[in-house]
Amino acid sequence: MVTFSGGSKIVKIHLKKSAADHGSVQSSRTHSPGRVSPIAMAATVMLGSVAFPAYAATPLFTPGDLLVSSSTYTAPANLITVGQALPGGGTAVADASLPNVWNNETPDPSFGITSAITISDVTTSGSVVNSITLNDGNSGGMVTSFPSKSELGLNVSSDGSAVTFMGYVAPVNTLDVSNANTPNHVDATNPVASTYQRAIGQIDANGNVTVTAVNSYSGNNGRNAILVNNVNGTGQSNYYMVGNAGNGSGTEPTNIVNNTGVQIVAKGGGPETTVVGAQQGTPGSSNGFQYGYSVTQNGAAADKSGKDNNFRGETIFNNTLYVTKGSGSNGVNTVYQVGIAGSLPTGGTAGSTAISILPGLPTGIAKNQTTNGFYPFGLWFANSTTLYVGDEGDGTATDTHAGLQKWSLVSGTWQLDYTLQNGLNLGQKYSVSGLTDTALNPATAGLRNIAGRVNADGTVSIYAITSTASAATDAGADANRLVAISDALADTTSTQSALEQFSTLQTAVEGQVLRGVAVAPVPLPAAAWLFSSGLGALFGFVRRRRTSSV
Repeated sequence: MVTFSGGSKIVKIHLKKSAADHGSVQSSRTHSPGRVSPIAMAATVMLGSVAFPAYAATPLFTPGDLLVSSSTYTAPANLITVGQALPGGGTAVADASLPNVWNNETPDPSFGITSAITISDVTTSGSVVNSITLNDGNSGGMVTSFPSKSELGLNVSSDGSAVTFMGYVAPVNTLDVSNANTPNHVDATNPVASTYQRAIGQIDANGNVTVTAVNSYSGNNGRNAILVNNVNGTGQSNYYMVGNAGNGSGTEPTNIVNNTGVQIVAKGGGPETTVVGAQQGTPGSSNGFQYGYSVTQNGAAADKSGKDNNFRGETIFNNTLYVTKGSGSNGVNTVYQVGIAGSLPTGGTAGSTAISILPGLPTGIAKNQTTNGFYPFGLWFANSTTLYVGDEGDGTATDTHAGLQKWSLVSGTWQLDYTLQNGLNLGQKYSVSGLTDTALNPATAGLRNIAGRVNADGTVSIYAITSTASAATDAGADANRLVAISDALADTTSTQSALEQFSTLQTAVEGQVLRGVAVAPVPLPAAAWLFSSGLGALFGFVRRRRTSSV
């Protein structure tokens, strides 16, 4: 079920029960018998305007498995006619059939087509157990923009009970939504005149989906969201988001600059969000006005307003928010800490919400990067002194920073131990099922979103979504991969880690993209939920205990 925040609308979802039914992911592993769980989608009890989910006897997602977000392109060829006007400018040079549809990015740089979001339960050997596909925004759900590679990152909530992601409130097969304005944050210079809200999706272990519409990231896209319950012990529940705003020309207006970077909205709140980060520069001026980080702190000339905070990845560790920037020609591509260590920001632009580069991480200006630069995306802390960073790479096989970077904290400064690349086969093309033009075969370029777990034997298991390089017009539409690697936590040198190697768990098919990965959420005890919601006296049920190997 899907609950639409701000009302009581419940809409249907499409449910697929097994890897055999899934069909849109090519797994390199065989399915393990007995791992397919019975599907028990919960009913919803409606009380007034609040939707209370009734817990299923068996969770939809298995603890210990992975969740992977993906999207499949479904637009019919006649969605676009050659010669028609495109929303972002210019006229179409191709119809909507793959792969030539992306050639329309030449006349319309804002070009994109929305597609449905699928969340799949995947075993750690790569087999799809269950999947759930959200309806489009016309039905109260949400969509993604198919070629937008930085969307649909998955993050587990602070209590481990849910996973969150970001998209749009829009119908499937709609043009140029990812660069549209949002309500109350319209940039008159944005070539895409349409208006669509962004959306935070939340899914729990039983498959219950909540969609919260927000007005953040006008002109661009939200990338990640994390739900934190009981923020700093206050009892407040917030979503912490990262993304980019602005698609206009000239100086970004203040209502766009304050719409980007790190944003917060209360769970059940919205649509307006609160920007986080100390104010840099003068609002409305052309001096590189930012909320958050500014390259002027590095002694460099001011960048385009708002663009130094073009964040993509995020994580929360030890009650501290960390974010990454790895794209665009503005700002610094690196890892940042948001606010004070040990205390999550609650909004505002005071100095206590300052955004700073982690000591030892790169400080070079992005526009000065030539080759072998840093392009951080996902990040994961194994402990307080070990940080893993997925680096998207520069698209070449010679980028020594592309892949999985391991950083160690030594005397207060982070140092790069090594970068894991073995098994990724950077720059080597691979075949894609359904792709008939082999000249467009992609090659792995690096990693985007990552997830990890610490094992009892002193190793960590890390799962990642790959980035690609290809001859296609938009590499963001390439069929990419889900990969995994095991690393010895104590290793600090490339010599020690020389035998470690990535394995491929899944390869997408033509017309499908993989976006985010997370450890599956754990069901909250049914009785605790019922009594906390005041419904314990109304319902009597016993949830069958379920065990699985991790």
